[in-house]
Amino acid sequence: MKLFKSADLIRKSKYISRDLSWMRFNYRVLDQAKDQARTLFDRLRFLGITSSNLDEFFMIRVGSLYNYLDYGKERVDYSGLRELPFRRKLLDFAHRFINDQSLTYLNELKPLFEKNGFNILRMDELTEVELKKADGYFKNTVFPLLTPMVFDSYHGFPLMMNQMLIFGVVTHTQAEPEIGKGQERLTFVQIPQNLSRFFELTRKDKVIFVPIEEIVRANLPKLFRNVEIESANLFRITRNGDFTLEESDDIDVDFIKEIQVGLKTRKKGRVVRLEVEKDASPVLMDVLKERWRIDNGNVFVINSMMDMKGLLQIVRHPNFRGKASRMPSPVMPLSLPEGAEENLFDYLKHHDVMLHHPYNSIEPLVRLLEQAAEDPHVLGIKQTIYRLADDSRVTAALLKAAENGKHVSVLFEVKARFDEERNIREGARLEKAGCFVIYGVSKYKTHTKMLQIIRKEGEKVTRYVHIGTGNYNEQTSRLYTDVSLLTTNDVYGHDVSEFFNVITGHSQPDDYEYLITAPKDMRQQLIHLIREEMKNAKKGLPSGIVMKMNSLEDKETIDELYRASKAGVPIRFIVRGICCLRPGRPGLSENIEVRSIVGDYLEHARLFYFHQAGNPKVYAGSADIMVRSFDRRIEALFLIVNPQLKREAISILMLNLQDNQNSYLMREDGAYVRVRPGVDEPIVNVHRDFYRRDEERMAAATPEGLLHLLLQQAIRNQQAEALSAAQLAEHEAATAAEIACEDAIPEEAEYAHSVAIGEGEIDEAVLPEA
Repeated sequence: MKLFKSADLIRKSKYISRDLSWMRFNYRVLDQAKDQARTLFDRLRFLGITSSNLDEFFMIRVGSLYNYLDYGKERVDYSGLRELPFRRKLLDFAHRFINDQSLTYLNELKPLFEKNGFNILRMDELTEVELKKADGYFKNTVFPLLTPMVFDSYHGFPLMMNQMLIFGVVTHTQAEPEIGKGQERLTFVQIPQNLSRFFELTRKDKVIFVPIEEIVRANLPKLFRNVEIESANLFRITRNGDFTLEESDDIDVDFIKEIQVGLKTRKKGRVVRLEVEKDASPVLMDVLKERWRIDNGNVFVINSMMDMKGLLQIVRHPNFRGKASRMPSPVMPLSLPEGAEENLFDYLKHHDVMLHHPYNSIEPLVRLLEQAAEDPHVLGIKQTIYRLADDSRVTAALLKAAENGKHVSVLFEVKARFDEERNIREGARLEKAGCFVIYGVSKYKTHTKMLQIIRKEGEKVTRYVHIGTGNYNEQTSRLYTDVSLLTTNDVYGHDVSEFFNVITGHSQPDDYEYLITAPKDMRQQLIHLIREEMKNAKKGLPSGIVMKMNSLEDKETIDELYRASKAGVPIRFIVRGICCLRPGRPGLSENIEVRSIVGDYLEHARLFYFHQAGNPKVYAGSADIMVRSFDRRIEALFLIVNPQLKREAISILMLNLQDNQNSYLMREDGAYVRVRPGVDEPIVNVHRDFYRRDEERMAAATPEGLLHLLLQQAIRNQQAEALSAAQLAEHEAATAAEIACEDAIPEEAEYAHSVAIGEGEIDEAVLPEA
């Protein structure tokens, strides 16, 4: 039997594990919750986000891993680990994260509650008057909704709903005292998700939040009359939510029904995580482990609050309105003068406009669509939709356009994760109104963001094009950073028309002039551009690559970037989340630096800069450097040709590289270090500075200025400055300790091997330093 050490494999691999990289991203979000410079309400919001992130991670990524484990499929992670060793590594990392999450809540945030005007209390901490109110709430609202479900030889095991708070109650009847230990009856009580996470009370000038589970716990005897409750333990499960649609050559297959069947499987998917409060009944735990085929690796003992997403109820409470950070009001786009938005049709005939959200409002775009719906000269509207806001003005405008007799074509992506039901519903509304609606394209997910308005102007038909990096969602446009282009340039108009013909029909396009598309040839085109930089570097010409994206994962592209680094091309990445590339490895990637920006806004824009010996090409669009973006999605990047807008894009990249308030620098081992301003170094905060129309910044946003920034400092020097000598010594000691104590893992191991809670082999270096 071949033996190996997983830590050795991980260190030797030239790639970072996608899933372990994501866990590090969630640590960066947790770091925001630890930031004492933030208000308590901001910190609670970030803590809630870490919980929401982790729920989706277990549903999708851990769920995907179990698709391999449960069906005996082979899988080798980027780290070099097979399914079982990787499962152990990943779940151990998750245990560490949840422990750190709980400690953050208990030690750093909870002590601040009182001085900020609220508290979270148990029932035994309430006054007599408050207890009566809580009991009244239980009697009138909660009790009618509860349905105890017994599990015994006469009753089958009930269906437990995903991510719902559930009590496992062990009882025995007083009438049968001879019932011995081990023959207890087990009953489950699920707390409906449509109840508020907290019951709210007012105590003088403070708000008291009582967790719903504590109200139910205190009143469980009312559900179990004349029986003795031996134990009542709260738990919560996460099910596999990663379902893959089967491909079919039958063109008559009802694609929508296929999606709806997939949605139902989420309710019955295999359990991949069990969260439970400490000291849970062995009777309960034995039943749950056996029933769901899980072991201690899947069991997470929660020592603080379960399901911290509920903290957002506190953040949003009316008493605390204005207590969280207030962001500035949006400013006008640099390329759109004051007043020009009143008649964008006229302005766009002669000018291109770049919108940079959330610093620029999405309002000009929405108003353009609303004007198009009413404008008698508009003949038709074509649009791709991935995610929409609640009560979407975009949908309302399209409905109005259809009612006014305009031709409206909409491609709804019904596989937009967790928005499938809403998109199906909105698509049906548009169909009913007479719109031509397409639900997805074959096996591909349509992720690109495009809009085209066709308008007759005298003897000429003008195509107004919008193409961008973000969704047509008025709500998220205030939270996500995105860029987009509004133009009547004929080349864009032709390319976008061709693209719509491809995704709505059977057209095979010629080469686009300004677009790079997937799954056609995006990977190959980007690799070609990387190779051009490599050639220039070898010739002694100036070269450089800067890319900003959500995730960097595609091996083929990463390998090409490694070659470019070896050729001397300076390469900088701004990657918010997953990064599978190792920066700064000697002989492989010395010229590559990776930073992540995590702060008030979710970084969502994708920008790709290639220096081209001083005549740069800059692209923006919907795609990340991922296998799914290149091979399984319909994506588009668009070339920014307008000189002013190109300078704006360069300015965005430069400020991102200079940020020292929200940035984390990635080390060669995959860990991240918080970037802090040096002595006498000016504070640069991308989430604030973009609100300023800074002429000096724009003047510096040239290819030469960006190249100078890339060449300022070697990566290893930057990393050495970011780490203190004490941090380096701690890192080396942790690594040595891991190597000394790590057990060898068989290449083929039992599927159900036990992973003790807290037993770990994760190098401490994977945790971000403060």
